[in-house]
Amino acid sequence: MSPWHAQRMAALDFESSDKDADTARIVTCALISLNGGIPTDTRTWLLNPGIPMQPEAIKVHGITDEYAAEHGMPAEQGVGEIAKAITEVVAAGVPLVGHNIGGYDLNLLDRECQRHLGDSLEGVCRQPLTRVIDTMVLDRYCAPFRKRISETQGPYQMRTTAETYGLPWDEEQAHGAEYDALMSAQAAYKMGVIAHTPYRQRPGWVLGLRVNRFNALRDVTVEELHEQQVEWYREDAERYQKWLRDPVKAKEKHDPKAVIPTAWPLRPVGGAA
Repeated sequence: MSPWHAQRMAALDFESSDKDADTARIVTCALISLNGGIPTDTRTWLLNPGIPMQPEAIKVHGITDEYAAEHGMPAEQGVGEIAKAITEVVAAGVPLVGHNIGGYDLNLLDRECQRHLGDSLEGVCRQPLTRVIDTMVLDRYCAPFRKRISETQGPYQMRTTAETYGLPWDEEQAHGAEYDALMSAQAAYKMGVIAHTPYRQRPGWVLGLRVNRFNALRDVTVEELHEQQVEWYREDAERYQKWLRDPVKAKEKHDPKAVIPTAWPLRPVGGAA
């Protein structure tokens, strides 16, 4: 069997009404099935969320309340179509890939399924999600301790990950669901290629890292990779919680009662990422 990064995968990304997965509504969605020697299949949706969007969200994706109301399909219809498409992907054993897909996107869809379809995402799929590839989780684990690029560009946001792995970045297309979904799939592929390249033949920036763990992505199944991400996400969340509770290290961000959820890729309702 081909290594996980060369197999068929379905890239998923949403643009939404706000950044809290528990309260946000889907505005756009892209689901792109690619790789595996099969032609690429791209599906996109534009929904009318039915509630006013936060100004910060509109600034990111550029879709106004008026435009979504005029051109978007009713939320219940759109969520139903998206959930059906995801169910087909999951039933076929194709992994879902995205950047922060377990930290945000799948939780957003889960809440929308409960809101409009009366069941959880896994309930709609009639099976647990066990084949998820989150490029943010992989990047944080394999190339840790990256510093912020600037005040506005974080160390593991989609643009930074894309540029780190040599992918061209178009800021005008960025923050569109289709573009971001495609970038996440390409980033996952790049990470898999590095992991399956002999150590001394890997890119110079990888060899120059103080810590690199790309070997963890080598010779594993998608299911094994999923289980590893569950653990990596939990460890990262626990470290962050400990840091926030430390007044010396966290300084102005210090929160002695900080609680960071550790569940991935789906967390209980009310457990903000």
